[in-house]
Amino acid sequence: MPRFPALRTTSLLSASLLLTLGATACSTDKDDAGHAQSAPSAAAGLPASLTSQKLNWQPCPAPSTAQGGGAAPGKLPDGTAWECANLKVPLDHAKPAGDTIDLALIRAKAEGSGKRIGSLVFNFGGPGASGVATLPGYAQARSLRSHYDLVSFDPRGVGNSAGVTCLSDKELDEQRAETHDLAGTAEQNKQTAAACAKNSGKVLPHVGTENAARDLDLIRQVLGDAELNYFGISYGTELGGVYAHLFPKHVGRTVLDAVVDPTQNAVQESLGQAKGFQLALDNYLAHCVKTPGTCPYRSPEDGRRRLTQLLAKTGKQPLPTKSGRKLTKEQAVIGIVATLYSKEAWPALSVSLSDAEQGSGDNLLMLADSYLGRDDKGHYNNMQSANAAINCADTKQRATPEDVRARLPEFRKASPVFGELTATGLLGCTGWPVTGKGDTPEVSAPGAAPIVVIGNAGDPATPVAGARKMAQKLGKGVGVLLTVKGEGHGTYGVNQCATKAVNGHLLDGKVPADGTVCS
Repeated sequence: MPRFPALRTTSLLSASLLLTLGATACSTDKDDAGHAQSAPSAAAGLPASLTSQKLNWQPCPAPSTAQGGGAAPGKLPDGTAWECANLKVPLDHAKPAGDTIDLALIRAKAEGSGKRIGSLVFNFGGPGASGVATLPGYAQARSLRSHYDLVSFDPRGVGNSAGVTCLSDKELDEQRAETHDLAGTAEQNKQTAAACAKNSGKVLPHVGTENAARDLDLIRQVLGDAELNYFGISYGTELGGVYAHLFPKHVGRTVLDAVVDPTQNAVQESLGQAKGFQLALDNYLAHCVKTPGTCPYRSPEDGRRRLTQLLAKTGKQPLPTKSGRKLTKEQAVIGIVATLYSKEAWPALSVSLSDAEQGSGDNLLMLADSYLGRDDKGHYNNMQSANAAINCADTKQRATPEDVRARLPEFRKASPVFGELTATGLLGCTGWPVTGKGDTPEVSAPGAAPIVVIGNAGDPATPVAGARKMAQKLGKGVGVLLTVKGEGHGTYGVNQCATKAVNGHLLDGKVPADGTVCS
């Protein structure tokens, strides 16, 4: 059972539905088998063999989905030359001279008449999104090349960076086709966890956010930058906040867009998402009925009633599709979720819901497949596995069916459509073989340079309150809050006012006034 990831540009959903719960502890824990699990030490120094690496940048190979991300093509239609390289990082930052893994990196070198500032490193969220696969399609960043090399990476456990693998494509399809009660879901998650341990047990203890933040600082050093210039989107905002806490003196020009609330635990995060997606759905319905000819509903109330009926019917009898696969209730909800990250996808939701009412599950299943990382050949990328691994490494929360059952009324009240699924997602770490670090990340960053923190009023995955909390937690003079009165998950390249403020900060070093509001 998934919980909706805070992710804008690569809309994929995790089997765990766990999102962005950060690591805080720096003590030694034990995994569920009683083995010591080392937490990274802030005092551990990296050997020169790592900090003095020379990256062997080469034209990126053709795209590959084998590890859930692959690489971008050497050139895109706009002529951008994308280069790829591998960076060695410690498997365990508490043992910096020990085993290493490779991180996959991608860049497009700065061009144009602007003075080069350095590198600008992107993380696109998830957790579990492949930066190598996502950056070439992130057209909003192209204007930033006048001053920066654009750089992204597959974080540890993701894509081509020691990517976590769990179930086979066939096993994932079989899971998606089944409907379970809470006990059955918990048992299913235990089986998934066992597969993750079997296939990727070596890296599972070391894929948490704190380790990824330490990787970021090694990336900074190897790229030759005195400070890390960083653009974090969605879960990437949590990673950026943890980095700022660990390395405040190395914070450069930084933007956090679609911000994860660093003060919430797993239950609070899930409940907030249930409310956020319900709000986005209600906003869609209100907009839909004002566009006659394309909207299947007469009024928002009519839409809510018929949608509830559709999902209840699908729960009893999954809808057929041309592929022979069936659209379950859970997949239908996921297909709806996929369209609520951006207002631009609302017309697709209208068509998909209309078709579903006519008995066809094709469009909603296609949307759910895309969100879950399944291609048209039936292959899944690794975001589901990476998302589970990172989140279960970051949080100690291990809910039982009884825990979830007790909270179902609260979640259903928060959202008649999404509440049950988000509550069930709390079982995502059931049986996980590694003990998590904590429930909320430490992001306070006294002494860091100003960090622009952006929240969108209509964001379903990371409600705007999270941006306010992040700005507060970063500290006075560090967290600079900008809020947008808009829809969707993320604002850069979507809202003109926010985009102008971000470009002013990243390109010209102009920090917007704290509390700026964009319409």
